Amino acid sequence: MYTIKINFEQKGLAPAILHNIEPDQSLLEVCLHNDIELHHNCGAVCACSTCHVYVNDGMDYLEEISDREEDFIDRAVNPRINSRLGCQCVLLDDKGEIEITLPDQTQFLGE
Repeated sequence: MYTIKINFEQKGLAPAILHNIEPDQSLLEVCLHNDIELHHNCGAVCACSTCHVYVNDGMDYLEEISDREEDFIDRAVNPRINSRLGCQCVLLDDKGEIEITLPDQTQFLGE
């Protein structure tokens, strides 16, 4: 089981802490199942970069980044060394704490 802290760059949103999160699901799925909006224009098939997140802590608890994911991260708005795509960050069969930051998603309102 995981504890996941979700920070938001968007003004006015308080951090969320999710407890008892099961492995074998993506960070995108975790967000959506907990009523946290994370855009995913391609339907979670690693064909866009709208589910872009920053993994601040706990990268070792996630499946390794693929070449395809790296290609799409390069197209994300403000990518960083800790950037990942939420649809590709599947929780390993383990337990621990993960902290992520969701970029300000108001940038996608015009899409």
